[in-house]
Amino acid sequence: MQDGFVKIAAATPALRVADCSYNASEIITLARQAAAKGAQLIVFPELCLTGYTCGDLFLQQTLLDGALAALETVRSQTASLHAALVVGLPLRLHGKLYNVAAVLCGGVVEGIVPKQCIPNYAEFYEQRHFVSGADVPFQTVELPLDGGCSTLFAGGEPLVFRCQAMPDFSFGVEICEDLWAPEPPSAGLAQAGAHIIVNLSASDELVGKADYRRDLVRQQSARLLCAYVYADAGFGESTQDLVFAGHDLIAENGALLTESRLFEGGVLYADVDVQRLAHERRRMNTFTAAAMPNEAVFSLSLRENDLADRVFPRAPFVPGDKAQRDARCEEILTIQAVGLATRLRAAHATTAVVGLSGGLDSTLALIVTAHAFDRLGLDRKGILAVTMPCFGTTARTRGNAEKLAEAYGTTLQTVDIKAAVDQHFADIGHDWNDHSVTFENAQARMRTLVLMDLANKCGGMVIGTGDLSELALGWATYNGDHMSMYGVNASIPKTLVRYLVAYEADRALGELSDVLYDVLDTPVSPELLPPKDGEISQKTEDLVGPYELHDFFLYYLLRFGYPPRKIYRAARRTFAGVYDDATIKKWLVTFIRRFFTQQFKRSCLPDGPKVGTVALSPRGDWRMPSDASSALWLKEAESL
Repeated sequence: MQDGFVKIAAATPALRVADCSYNASEIITLARQAAAKGAQLIVFPELCLTGYTCGDLFLQQTLLDGALAALETVRSQTASLHAALVVGLPLRLHGKLYNVAAVLCGGVVEGIVPKQCIPNYAEFYEQRHFVSGADVPFQTVELPLDGGCSTLFAGGEPLVFRCQAMPDFSFGVEICEDLWAPEPPSAGLAQAGAHIIVNLSASDELVGKADYRRDLVRQQSARLLCAYVYADAGFGESTQDLVFAGHDLIAENGALLTESRLFEGGVLYADVDVQRLAHERRRMNTFTAAAMPNEAVFSLSLRENDLADRVFPRAPFVPGDKAQRDARCEEILTIQAVGLATRLRAAHATTAVVGLSGGLDSTLALIVTAHAFDRLGLDRKGILAVTMPCFGTTARTRGNAEKLAEAYGTTLQTVDIKAAVDQHFADIGHDWNDHSVTFENAQARMRTLVLMDLANKCGGMVIGTGDLSELALGWATYNGDHMSMYGVNASIPKTLVRYLVAYEADRALGELSDVLYDVLDTPVSPELLPPKDGEISQKTEDLVGPYELHDFFLYYLLRFGYPPRKIYRAARRTFAGVYDDATIKKWLVTFIRRFFTQQFKRSCLPDGPKVGTVALSPRGDWRMPSDASSALWLKEAESL
């Protein structure tokens, strides 16, 4: 089961300039090493069979013949490897000399790609030796290898190499200049359907150049929605005037997966997700492949990928680095506050009503509302913080709600709804001792009724508190806490809510900081069932499952379209030692079932600001029929 993951490698062998036999031996050694580790695409640097720094020796027939002999050695000695290799060499064709990359797989030269952009920098002099392949027509050429060899020569037309066993495993080859050219050839390769861009390079090292190179690779992978493999020349190249560091990099859709240490050489690995890249291109709908792209289809038996070189963040919505996380929290709080401030101004509202329970979500809603009022220059007394104690309210959460309202300088109002709910139970004939969903939802709807009527009374807006994770699971009472006039947390997952409140707590002083930290320590609960011994009896994660798992499932289902088996595989790897396989499967099945059955609640969500790439607004981000069947997804999940 591949699940779209392909292990790829960038390899920098230690070379000897113009010693083609030695270079071939080093390339074969690294290729075997990489294939043994499971790499199925192995990329070597530009002109690696001869060395990039041969100078006028490129004009010598002896060197060119040696390069072809070395190519034959690599071809024959790697024929049994379950991998495609890309190696660089000089090649004569029709009286011209080209700087080319040869793609080998199973003992077959699948294609030859010439360099199109030939620089004339003072330190390179490539135009002295090589001509561009940009104007050469796409053709089949004969290589003088053992028994002769017919192969495709890309010329000026894009050539995509596609794996017969997994069509999304497709790559295009470019040589060095892709990152520097104003019209990079890789753009045409991506448009033709290549999900991986292979760049054979020989980039000399200068102070600060590694940072620049890293940014170029990462940005190019983002621009083209691709995986980008950069194999750089290193030790053994001539240092007569230049030094080469072997700076290999692998990036995927804007994220740097891995890079080598400068001046070390060897093999660099990454597990790239070509299925995810294909999904992104379908979602973006900007990559329309040519009707008849030039393709070389190679045969490769795909093996199980151990994913040893792939990391799935445990909290994909939350940056791991604290400095980056703090910056992200500040940005998110600003987006939320600006969104609410804009809506308040458009509605000519100077009052906002927040149902404050003393839990995480309502605390974040209050924080955002306070920031929005500050932006508008409004008195925070215009924020009506309403506590509505009922059967499940504990002293701890009620006390924290009161302290928060006071610390933020808002107007606090307490409306005890027990009597109203009791009357409602009597009206509909519900037994108070029946703690079913009716018992719970009657309280949630009564609270929303109180908030809406208070908003009418004071000419304000009800600020929604529900978060993205709750919306995904449908963990909200329809027309209860599900409804508001503006939902500021609608695209904030539960795992991120916690960090946003913690960020505010870190910046706060005195009692406000203390109460925010206590909110963070309080179990997540709707508090709709009577407490036991004064403590919260209804803990959400005991009922619906751990939010860190559900947020993980949500991210990979919506952001990249992962099927259940792929989500499960990623979760097993990420949460090994935290949850056993049975637990992960149980909550994955729960997530899928609830995600489908609860769509009707998301189909009529109130407005709210989008802050990340995953959101469930029915007006733009997630359009799904409320009566869609989950049968296909559940069948796969239950069979895991």
